[in-house]
Parts: sequence; structure tokens; C-alpha cells
Amino acid sequence: MIEIVKPALEHLPSYKAALERGWSPDNVRLEEATREQLAAIEQDPVVFLASLDDPEGKGGPITLPDGTKVPRLPGFRRWIWDGEAAGSIGFRWQPGTAALPPHVLGHIGYAVVPWKRGRGYATEAVRLMLDEARAVGLPYVEITAKPHNPASHKVILANGGKLVGRFFEDAAYGGAESLRFRIDL
Repeated sequence: MIEIVKPALEHLPSYKAALERGWSPDNVRLEEATREQLAAIEQDPVVFLASLDDPEGKGGPITLPDGTKVPRLPGFRRWIWDGEAAGSIGFRWQPGTAALPPHVLGHIGYAVVPWKRGRGYATEAVRLMLDEARAVGLPYVEITAKPHNPASHKVILANGGKLVGRFFEDAAYGGAESLRFRIDL
């Protein structure tokens, strides 16, 4: 059984160990994001944890993969937990609308550590995060996945997602083709 937990000092050693094993919570920036997080944990663990919970979007700008800086949206990250760090799931939104800027690939993004994949953790984590989306008043969430990622398609479809179209990601992400799914809340 898994839960999604607010990042806290008590969970940090396990999360850090997952990063040190080479896992990345960011499936776009991969190793760069892992290095940044390890450095931030080393510099100030309390500040690092606080940076993962920003429901008012007051933090500094976000750096996209091409180096472009954009304003931060309200959002937060939770850790997928089964007694130890099993992954990470994030949720972001724009107040007053379900729409997202073109540089934001979806409301929810997740990554499960490789050694715990295939156990339904992502499916359950997304299901739990949908309650958070309802709590901020969204009528639906959008989640994107690459065409060649059937594991993510399965997670999204298991949570009631419907494919709503193909699109090309913002140039900041390299302009690759992707799929957009919608889960009505």
C-alpha cells in the first residue's frame, strides 16, 4: 500500500538515497534535476523541503529545459511512499481556470523509482492526487505522455483519462510530439 506524503525531514534520508541511486523526480531534466536537488538538500534541507510546497506560486521562476525562465505556477510536490521513497508526484494549476500556459505540459507529473515500477504505484498516486485537484476547484486535469510510453498511458487511462489529442510540446522542451489526456473530475 502506498500513500502520498508531504515532503518532510523524516522522509528526507530515503528520498535522498533514491536520488543518490540515480533516480530523477523530473522526467524531462533527468540528471540535471537530480544534481540540483542533491545540492539543495546538502545546502539547506529545510529550505529544500519548503520549496516543494508552493500552493500560492510565490517562489522564484522555473527554468525550462532550454534555459528559459518562466513564472512559477501554484503547485506542490508529494512523495510516493510505501515505507520508503517510491517516487514523486507534482500538481500545478492556474487559479480561476483549468487552462495551463503552453510551456506547462500538464497539471500532474509523476516519476516512480525504477526498482518499484510495475506495482501500480503511479496509478494509485495519480488517483490520490485527483482529490487535491478537486479541492482547488478544477473541473478536469490534463496529463501528457510521450506516444512511446505505454506505462504512463495505462496509469492515466486507469484513472479515467481520455486521450484528447496529439500536440507538439513547447519549443523549450524540444518540440517533440506528445499526447494530451484529460481526466474529468
